[in-house]
Amino acid sequence: MGLTDIELEELLSARAIKLEVTGGIPTWEASSSIRHQRAVSRIEASIEPLTGSDRGCECAHYSDVYIRFPDGSLKRPDIAIFCQEPPDQDEALTFLPQAVIEVISPGYEYKDIALNPQFYIEQDVDDVVVVDPRSGVVTHYRTSGVIVHQAPVTIELQCGCRCTVPMVGGAA
Repeated sequence: MGLTDIELEELLSARAIKLEVTGGIPTWEASSSIRHQRAVSRIEASIEPLTGSDRGCECAHYSDVYIRFPDGSLKRPDIAIFCQEPPDQDEALTFLPQAVIEVISPGYEYKDIALNPQFYIEQDVDDVVVVDPRSGVVTHYRTSGVIVHQAPVTIELQCGCRCTVPMVGGAA
């Protein structure tokens, strides 16, 4: 059974779901579980500039912020990392991140694994990190290839930042 436009609008207004458009493909996702939110929070708390890096990246990071990409796609990455503080805007950012981290939600694996990494790489995002908080598998995508890690792992991003994905269950 599908949702009516009115039901969909009510869910969006109540922030019960988030809506994205990726390369013309609309997807929606229920609000995050506590496991998902904890994973995002722990990873976000670990983001910092690389010691001795001369890249000048501020490593500004925001979770669940709307970003409009040049192709018109509208995305809300779990964590977006910017080298410069994005401007204050009331609408979706048009300032693109250097790195994106996505945490897989059950039932939304297609969006998180099949759609997002390729899309972000095609939009010139340097690093895309996809985290499965249940298995601890961390997949790091770059234009040069894909590396699969097992948490805990610290990943150095091309922009000059690093982040740490803790062990499954949140232990450091």
